[in-house]
Parts: sequence; C-alpha cells; structure tokens
Amino acid sequence: MKTIDNEIMILYDSASHVGSKTLAYAHTISPNVKSWDHSLLPLTGAMWQQLLGMLQLHPKELLDKSHPYYQTHIQGHYFDQDGWLNMLRQNTFLIKWPILVNGNKAIMCTTPESIYRILQGAAQLKQPNGPKMGEPGPGA
Repeated sequence: MKTIDNEIMILYDSASHVGSKTLAYAHTISPNVKSWDHSLLPLTGAMWQQLLGMLQLHPKELLDKSHPYYQTHIQGHYFDQDGWLNMLRQNTFLIKWPILVNGNKAIMCTTPESIYRILQGAAQLKQPNGPKMGEPGPGA
C-alpha cells in the first residue's frame, strides 16, 4: 500500500460526493495521482491491515456509525481482527471518508482540502492556481 514519495493514492468510493471531489482536487495538486475505487475493487485483508497501521486507527473508526446498515447489523456486535477486516472488505460503502496515501503516510480526508495535511512541504507539488510550494508568490 506504500507509494513513492511524489505519488498520491486516493482510496475512495466513486459514488461518494466527497470521494469524487477529493480525487479531482488531488489532480489539481499533483500529476502523480493514482486512484483506487474500493467499491469496485475491494482491498484485501492484508491491504486493509497495512492501511489501518498507517492510519493508526481501529477498523471501527473508519465506519459511518450513523448509516442504517451499521446500526442494524454492526452496532453492538463483537468482531475479532479478521472479522473487522472482512467487515471493511464486504461493506466499503460504510467507509466515511476517502483515504490518501503518500509514501508511508496515510490520512482520512474529511474534506478534499485535508490532503494538504499530508502533502505540506512537498516541493514537487503545486498549489491550485498558485506558485509551487516553496516558491515565492507574486510580489515576494
């Protein structure tokens, strides 16, 4: 799940407005964007495990607890680690936010603009409609 430093991978659900917007926003920042629509091509259990380690989150923290499916089928049930990994693989529509991976770092993108948290200081990336990061702007 690791990427090279100047590459961005967005894991998202193409049916999600935030996911599609985050992917479009990433393309304005970097020419090296890869996308993985986890609703069409689910990640393996090992990939989820690695991604959760990078995020330093429990699988439950990725899920939309307000979703009716979660409240009916998941809330109040106990799952071991394999159970949670299967839950993620089989119910990708419950994942709240797109996930951005850059190098060995990953974040949940609660807004499209949150991708800057992981990309700050990357000189090869450009600000939308502005100078490249690290370069002085007009009048500097």
